[in-house]
Amino acid sequence: MDMSPKRLYVIAGEASGDLHGANFLKALRAKDPTIAVRAWGGDRMSAEGAHIVKHYRELAFMGFAEVVLNLRTILRNIAFCKVDIASWKPDAIVLIDYPGFNLRIAEWAHEHGVKVLYYISPQIWAWKKGRVHKIKKVVDRMFAILPFEKAFYANYGMDVEFVGHPLLDEIAASGTSKPRSQEHIALLPGSRRQEIAVMLPAMLAVAKNFTKYRFVVAAAPSVPRSFYEEMMKGSNAQLVVGDTYGVLRKSKAALVTSGTATLETALFGVPMAVCYKGSALNVWLAKRLVKVKYISLVNLIMDEPVVRELIQEEMNERMLSSELNALLHDAEYRSTQEKHLADLLHVLGGPGASARVADGVWKSLNSRA
Repeated sequence: MDMSPKRLYVIAGEASGDLHGANFLKALRAKDPTIAVRAWGGDRMSAEGAHIVKHYRELAFMGFAEVVLNLRTILRNIAFCKVDIASWKPDAIVLIDYPGFNLRIAEWAHEHGVKVLYYISPQIWAWKKGRVHKIKKVVDRMFAILPFEKAFYANYGMDVEFVGHPLLDEIAASGTSKPRSQEHIALLPGSRRQEIAVMLPAMLAVAKNFTKYRFVVAAAPSVPRSFYEEMMKGSNAQLVVGDTYGVLRKSKAALVTSGTATLETALFGVPMAVCYKGSALNVWLAKRLVKVKYISLVNLIMDEPVVRELIQEEMNERMLSSELNALLHDAEYRSTQEKHLADLLHVLGGPGASARVADGVWKSLNSRA
């Protein structure tokens, strides 16, 4: 019987994947501290003992156009990853979201006899549904975090495990609740430079229309402080780095760039407007490829327009100000959104996703199947 430590290769290409990967690795090491982990990720996974091969800062390309422009780099990274996996010979790989890259690695790993575990399903229900057939063929075990994904895969004869959303774990671990300020408005402009450069100036423009409130920008820790400060010159907004949850706990309302942050904001019960503005090319392509009714996770999970989505030409000072004014001063409008956000918590279930994934990975590592 082989008693040598198990070897796990983990790939996360973004900040959120690094966060969820770190929490799952922490739970996994509690079960077996001897497991060796080699990973593509970031500082959080490194802190949980993973040897980081490439940092996600080198990998995050946003939008169709940028992917095309950086295609040579992406293909070079894929080739390097395959060589690295082959030379390290892991017992299994865990792929975290990041589908454009990870599905290519999944296909290659399957062909080479490496067990493939996928945590956080690619959003193939939104676009490229045909990918489900490849996933069914090359992924040995899928851990889904959105409740409707289990039924989606079941329609294609694939049994996946709904483990709950890992953000519930992260929020539960972040400390006790604090009194909500009646003056704070949170601005969450995104986690990538490209989107921050577009979203933040538009969000800051709203502040002059709400002089009684304090606007607080929640900065992504992976983006230099100076990048924000340059755009915030002449603004009275406050910059807070690395404490988004602290900002949300204190905020009465929020303007949030579409992405994981919309769900984080919802789980803190903060009424919000969801914003997005991309390049003309990216939006043109998205409208033809993406087949969903909403862009925010909150609305997608609840399958109704719980929060207002201000996209492209609607993402302007006038519309943002109008929506923020309603969230702050229309009691019935605000109360209705707060009720829906509370319902969202029940739909997502309770904490424990990280532990459930760790248990599934551990069993897979120790199974011959």
